[in-house]
Amino acid sequence: MARKPGASTKPKAISLHIGLNGVSAAAYSGWDGPLAACEFDANDMAAIAGKQGMKSQVLLTKKATRAAVLAGMRSAAKALKAGDLFFISYSGHGGQVPDTNGDEADGQDETWCLYDGQLIDDELYLELSRFGAGVRILVLSDSCHSGTVTRAAPPPPPPGQRPKLMPPAVAMRVYRDHQAFYDGLQAGVAKAAAAHKVAVDPDAALAQVGAAHAATTLVGRFNPAVVLISGCQDNQTSMDGDHNGAFTEQLLKTWAQGTFKGDYRSFHARIRAAMPPTQSPNLYLLGKTAAFVAQVPFSV
Repeated sequence: MARKPGASTKPKAISLHIGLNGVSAAAYSGWDGPLAACEFDANDMAAIAGKQGMKSQVLLTKKATRAAVLAGMRSAAKALKAGDLFFISYSGHGGQVPDTNGDEADGQDETWCLYDGQLIDDELYLELSRFGAGVRILVLSDSCHSGTVTRAAPPPPPPGQRPKLMPPAVAMRVYRDHQAFYDGLQAGVAKAAAAHKVAVDPDAALAQVGAAHAATTLVGRFNPAVVLISGCQDNQTSMDGDHNGAFTEQLLKTWAQGTFKGDYRSFHARIRAAMPPTQSPNLYLLGKTAAFVAQVPFSV
Protein backbone atom coordinates (compact mmCIF):
# COMPACT_ATOMS: atom_id res chain seq x y z
CA MET A 1 0.00 0.00 0.00
CA ALA A 2 2.94 2.26 -0.58
CA ARG A 3 2.38 5.68 -2.04
CA LYS A 4 3.85 6.84 -5.30
CA PRO A 5 7.27 8.52 -5.26
CA GLY A 6 7.00 12.18 -4.37
CA ALA A 7 3.69 11.74 -2.56
CA SER A 8 3.28 12.48 1.12
CA THR A 9 4.55 9.59 3.25
CA LYS A 10 1.93 10.14 5.92
CA PRO A 11 -1.41 8.44 5.16
CA LYS A 12 -4.60 10.47 5.35
CA ALA A 13 -7.47 9.24 7.52
CA ILE A 14 -11.16 10.20 7.49
CA SER A 15 -13.87 8.78 9.73
CA LEU A 16 -17.67 8.91 9.74
CA HIS A 17 -19.68 7.93 12.84
CA ILE A 18 -23.42 7.31 12.72
CA GLY A 19 -25.60 6.84 15.80
CA LEU A 20 -29.40 6.82 15.91
CA ASN A 21 -31.46 6.74 19.10
CA GLY A 22 -34.58 6.81 16.94
CA VAL A 23 -35.90 7.25 13.42
CA SER A 24 -38.55 9.41 11.78
CA ALA A 25 -41.96 7.83 12.24
CA ALA A 26 -43.01 9.43 8.96
CA ALA A 27 -40.42 7.35 7.09
CA TYR A 28 -41.13 4.13 8.99
CA SER A 29 -44.92 3.87 8.87
CA GLY A 30 -45.45 5.20 12.40
CA TRP A 31 -42.56 3.34 14.10
CA ASP A 32 -39.91 5.59 15.68
CA GLY A 33 -37.52 2.84 16.85
CA PRO A 34 -36.44 4.21 20.25
CA LEU A 35 -32.95 3.22 21.46
CA ALA A 36 -30.78 4.67 24.23
CA ALA A 37 -27.04 4.25 23.66
CA CYS A 38 -26.41 4.65 19.93
CA GLU A 39 -25.43 8.31 20.11
CA PHE A 40 -22.95 7.42 22.88
CA ASP A 41 -21.56 4.69 20.62
CA ALA A 42 -20.98 7.13 17.76
CA ASN A 43 -19.32 9.72 19.99
CA ASP A 44 -17.06 7.10 21.58
CA MET A 45 -15.95 5.83 18.17
CA ALA A 46 -15.25 9.42 17.10
CA ALA A 47 -13.14 9.89 20.23
CA ILE A 48 -10.97 6.92 19.28
CA ALA A 49 -10.65 8.26 15.74
CA GLY A 50 -9.66 11.69 17.01
CA LYS A 51 -6.91 10.30 19.21
CA GLN A 52 -5.57 8.44 16.18
CA GLY A 53 -5.39 11.68 14.20
CA MET A 54 -8.39 11.10 11.95
CA LYS A 55 -10.59 13.87 10.59
CA SER A 56 -14.05 12.88 11.88
CA GLN A 57 -17.69 13.62 11.16
CA VAL A 58 -20.45 12.56 13.58
CA LEU A 59 -24.08 12.17 12.46
CA LEU A 60 -26.55 11.72 15.33
CA THR A 61 -30.21 10.68 14.98
CA LYS A 62 -31.97 13.47 13.02
CA LYS A 63 -28.75 14.39 11.21
CA ALA A 64 -28.10 10.78 10.21
CA THR A 65 -30.10 10.98 7.01
CA ARG A 66 -29.55 8.96 3.85
CA ALA A 67 -28.25 12.04 2.05
CA ALA A 68 -25.81 12.95 4.82
CA VAL A 69 -24.39 9.43 5.12
CA LEU A 70 -23.99 8.99 1.36
CA ALA A 71 -22.41 12.44 1.06
CA GLY A 72 -19.91 11.60 3.79
CA MET A 73 -18.91 8.35 2.12
CA ARG A 74 -18.63 9.89 -1.35
CA SER A 75 -16.54 12.80 -0.07
CA ALA A 76 -14.13 10.36 1.56
CA ALA A 77 -13.95 8.23 -1.59
CA LYS A 78 -12.86 11.27 -3.59
CA ALA A 79 -10.31 12.42 -1.02
CA LEU A 80 -8.52 9.17 -0.17
CA LYS A 81 -5.76 7.42 -2.10
CA ALA A 82 -3.79 4.18 -1.79
CA GLY A 83 -2.56 3.72 1.78
CA ASP A 84 -5.18 6.06 3.27
CA LEU A 85 -7.83 4.97 5.79
CA PHE A 86 -11.60 5.40 5.93
CA PHE A 87 -13.25 4.38 9.21
CA ILE A 88 -17.06 4.23 9.32
CA SER A 89 -19.10 3.14 12.33
CA TYR A 90 -22.83 2.60 12.62
CA SER A 91 -24.96 2.10 15.72
CA GLY A 92 -28.70 1.75 15.30
CA HIS A 93 -31.38 -0.61 14.07
CA GLY A 94 -30.82 -3.16 11.33
CA GLY A 95 -33.68 -3.91 8.97
CA GLN A 96 -34.61 -5.78 5.82
CA VAL A 97 -36.38 -5.15 2.53
CA PRO A 98 -37.30 -7.77 -0.10
CA ASP A 99 -34.49 -8.38 -2.58
CA THR A 100 -35.61 -7.48 -6.12
CA ASN A 101 -32.38 -8.03 -8.08
CA GLY A 102 -31.75 -11.67 -7.11
CA ASP A 103 -28.43 -11.21 -5.29
CA GLU A 104 -29.64 -12.56 -1.92
CA ALA A 105 -30.14 -16.29 -1.37
CA ASP A 106 -32.78 -15.68 1.29
CA GLY A 107 -34.66 -13.07 -0.75
CA GLN A 108 -33.94 -10.25 1.72
CA ASP A 109 -31.58 -7.27 1.55
CA GLU A 110 -30.18 -6.12 4.90
CA THR A 111 -30.30 -2.42 5.80
CA TRP A 112 -29.10 0.27 8.15
CA CYS A 113 -32.11 2.20 9.47
CA LEU A 114 -31.14 5.83 8.91
CA TYR A 115 -33.35 8.65 10.13
CA ASP A 116 -35.36 9.28 6.97
CA GLY A 117 -35.05 5.90 5.26
CA GLN A 118 -33.06 2.69 5.06
CA LEU A 119 -29.65 2.29 3.44
CA ILE A 120 -29.67 -1.07 1.63
CA ASP A 121 -26.60 -3.30 1.79
CA ASP A 122 -26.30 -3.21 -2.02
CA GLU A 123 -25.95 0.57 -1.80
CA LEU A 124 -23.31 0.28 0.93
CA TYR A 125 -21.22 -2.18 -1.10
CA LEU A 126 -21.50 -0.04 -4.23
CA GLU A 127 -20.28 3.02 -2.31
CA LEU A 128 -17.35 1.03 -0.87
CA SER A 129 -16.44 -0.22 -4.34
CA ARG A 130 -15.93 3.41 -5.43
CA PHE A 131 -12.93 3.89 -3.15
CA GLY A 132 -9.56 3.73 -4.87
CA ALA A 133 -7.22 0.76 -4.99
CA GLY A 134 -5.23 0.33 -1.80
CA VAL A 135 -7.54 2.42 0.41
CA ARG A 136 -8.14 0.72 3.77
CA ILE A 137 -11.77 0.75 4.97
CA LEU A 138 -12.77 -0.21 8.50
CA VAL A 139 -16.50 -0.76 9.12
CA LEU A 140 -17.87 -1.30 12.63
CA SER A 141 -21.60 -2.06 12.68
CA ASP A 142 -23.38 -2.37 16.03
CA SER A 143 -26.76 -3.43 14.67
CA CYS A 144 -28.79 -6.51 13.74
CA HIS A 145 -28.54 -8.04 10.27
CA SER A 146 -30.49 -11.28 10.53
CA GLY A 147 -31.05 -13.53 7.54
CA THR A 148 -27.95 -12.73 5.47
CA VAL A 149 -26.67 -16.29 5.47
CA THR A 150 -29.11 -18.30 7.57
CA ARG A 151 -32.86 -18.17 7.57
CA ALA A 152 -33.29 -18.93 11.26
CA ALA A 153 -35.19 -16.22 13.11
CA PRO A 154 -33.27 -14.46 15.89
CA PRO A 155 -34.19 -15.75 19.36
CA PRO A 156 -36.27 -13.43 21.53
CA PRO A 157 -34.14 -10.98 23.54
CA PRO A 158 -33.68 -11.47 27.29
CA PRO A 159 -36.33 -9.68 29.37
CA GLY A 160 -35.70 -5.96 29.74
CA GLN A 161 -33.20 -5.73 26.87
CA ARG A 162 -33.64 -3.74 23.67
CA PRO A 163 -32.57 -5.43 20.41
CA LYS A 164 -31.26 -3.23 17.59
CA LEU A 165 -33.64 -4.84 15.13
CA MET A 166 -36.55 -3.33 13.26
CA PRO A 167 -39.44 -5.76 13.99
CA PRO A 168 -40.26 -7.91 10.94
CA ALA A 169 -43.87 -6.74 10.92
CA VAL A 170 -42.69 -3.13 10.84
CA ALA A 171 -40.19 -3.96 8.11
CA MET A 172 -42.93 -5.43 5.93
CA ARG A 173 -45.18 -2.43 6.54
CA VAL A 174 -42.42 0.06 5.74
CA TYR A 175 -41.59 -1.77 2.51
CA ARG A 176 -45.26 -1.92 1.50
CA ASP A 177 -45.71 1.80 2.11
CA HIS A 178 -42.48 2.76 0.30
CA GLN A 179 -42.06 -0.09 -2.21
CA ALA A 180 -41.41 2.08 -5.24
CA PHE A 181 -38.62 3.90 -3.40
CA TYR A 182 -36.78 0.78 -2.18
CA ASP A 183 -37.26 -1.13 -5.44
CA GLY A 184 -35.92 1.93 -7.25
CA LEU A 185 -32.82 2.02 -5.05
CA GLN A 186 -31.98 -1.59 -5.91
CA ALA A 187 -32.58 -0.97 -9.62
CA GLY A 188 -30.32 2.08 -9.43
CA VAL A 189 -27.50 0.07 -7.87
CA ALA A 190 -27.77 -2.59 -10.56
CA LYS A 191 -27.71 0.05 -13.30
CA ALA A 192 -24.71 1.87 -11.79
CA ALA A 193 -22.83 -1.40 -11.33
CA ALA A 194 -23.46 -2.47 -14.92
CA ALA A 195 -22.01 0.81 -16.17
CA HIS A 196 -18.55 0.13 -14.73
CA LYS A 197 -18.55 -3.58 -13.96
CA VAL A 198 -15.18 -5.34 -14.23
CA ALA A 199 -13.95 -8.88 -13.68
CA VAL A 200 -14.35 -10.17 -10.15
CA ASP A 201 -11.12 -10.35 -8.17
CA PRO A 202 -10.65 -14.03 -7.05
CA ASP A 203 -9.73 -12.85 -3.54
CA ALA A 204 -12.90 -10.80 -3.32
CA ALA A 205 -15.03 -13.66 -4.63
CA LEU A 206 -14.05 -15.69 -1.55
CA ALA A 207 -14.82 -12.85 0.85
CA GLN A 208 -17.87 -12.67 3.08
CA VAL A 209 -19.15 -9.28 4.24
CA GLY A 210 -22.68 -10.25 5.10
CA ALA A 211 -23.93 -10.86 1.55
CA ALA A 212 -20.81 -9.30 0.04
CA HIS A 213 -19.98 -12.37 -2.01
CA ALA A 214 -23.17 -11.65 -3.92
CA ALA A 215 -22.54 -7.91 -3.84
CA THR A 216 -19.10 -8.47 -5.34
CA THR A 217 -20.72 -10.24 -8.25
CA LEU A 218 -23.10 -7.31 -8.54
CA VAL A 219 -20.61 -4.43 -8.45
CA GLY A 220 -17.46 -6.15 -9.74
CA ARG A 221 -13.96 -5.85 -8.32
CA PHE A 222 -13.46 -4.29 -4.90
CA ASN A 223 -10.26 -2.29 -5.18
CA PRO A 224 -10.10 -1.12 -1.54
CA ALA A 225 -9.38 -3.46 1.37
CA VAL A 226 -12.37 -3.76 3.71
CA VAL A 227 -12.40 -5.06 7.29
CA LEU A 228 -15.88 -5.24 8.83
CA ILE A 229 -16.62 -6.25 12.40
CA SER A 230 -20.34 -6.62 13.03
CA GLY A 231 -22.13 -6.76 16.36
CA CYS A 232 -23.61 -10.23 15.96
CA GLN A 233 -24.10 -13.27 13.75
CA ASP A 234 -26.78 -13.28 11.07
CA ASN A 235 -29.27 -15.20 13.25
CA GLN A 236 -28.69 -13.12 16.39
CA THR A 237 -29.58 -9.66 17.64
CA SER A 238 -27.30 -6.87 18.85
CA MET A 239 -28.39 -5.41 22.17
CA ASP A 240 -28.74 -1.78 23.14
CA GLY A 241 -27.66 -0.54 26.59
CA ASP A 242 -27.90 2.52 28.78
CA HIS A 243 -24.42 3.88 28.04
CA ASN A 244 -23.19 1.80 25.08
CA GLY A 245 -24.47 -1.03 22.94
CA ALA A 246 -23.27 -4.43 24.16
CA PHE A 247 -20.84 -4.84 21.26
CA THR A 248 -19.46 -1.31 21.46
CA GLU A 249 -19.09 -1.57 25.23
CA GLN A 250 -16.94 -4.68 24.93
CA LEU A 251 -14.97 -3.17 22.03
CA LEU A 252 -14.10 -0.17 24.20
CA LYS A 253 -13.04 -2.43 27.07
CA THR A 254 -10.83 -4.46 24.73
CA TRP A 255 -9.32 -1.34 23.16
CA ALA A 256 -8.57 -0.12 26.70
CA GLN A 257 -7.75 3.47 25.76
CA GLY A 258 -5.27 2.32 23.13
CA THR A 259 -3.29 -0.15 25.22
CA PHE A 260 -4.42 -3.08 23.02
CA LYS A 261 -1.53 -4.04 20.73
CA GLY A 262 -2.78 -7.05 18.76
CA ASP A 263 -4.06 -7.13 15.17
CA TYR A 264 -7.65 -7.03 13.88
CA ARG A 265 -8.11 -10.80 14.14
CA SER A 266 -7.04 -10.92 17.79
CA PHE A 267 -9.06 -7.76 18.50
CA HIS A 268 -12.19 -9.43 17.14
CA ALA A 269 -11.42 -12.71 18.91
CA ARG A 270 -10.99 -11.01 22.28
CA ILE A 271 -14.22 -9.02 21.90
CA ARG A 272 -16.13 -12.13 20.88
CA ALA A 273 -14.73 -14.20 23.76
CA ALA A 274 -16.08 -11.69 26.27
CA MET A 275 -19.60 -11.59 24.77
CA PRO A 276 -22.50 -13.86 25.75
CA PRO A 277 -23.32 -16.80 23.45
CA THR A 278 -26.48 -14.98 22.37
CA GLN A 279 -24.40 -12.27 20.65
CA SER A 280 -21.21 -13.28 18.82
CA PRO A 281 -19.54 -10.49 16.80
CA ASN A 282 -18.34 -11.53 13.36
CA LEU A 283 -15.30 -10.57 11.29
CA TYR A 284 -15.61 -10.18 7.50
CA LEU A 285 -12.90 -9.35 4.99
CA LEU A 286 -13.31 -8.05 1.45
CA GLY A 287 -10.59 -7.43 -1.10
CA LYS A 288 -6.86 -7.80 -0.54
CA THR A 289 -6.79 -7.43 3.23
CA ALA A 290 -3.73 -9.46 4.32
CA ALA A 291 -1.62 -6.43 5.25
CA PHE A 292 -4.55 -4.42 6.62
CA VAL A 293 -5.94 -7.11 8.94
CA ALA A 294 -2.45 -7.63 10.40
CA GLN A 295 -2.28 -4.02 11.66
CA VAL A 296 -3.13 -2.74 15.14
CA PRO A 297 -6.79 -1.61 15.04
CA PHE A 298 -7.39 2.04 14.11
CA SER A 299 -3.80 2.50 12.87
CA VAL A 300 -3.49 5.35 10.40
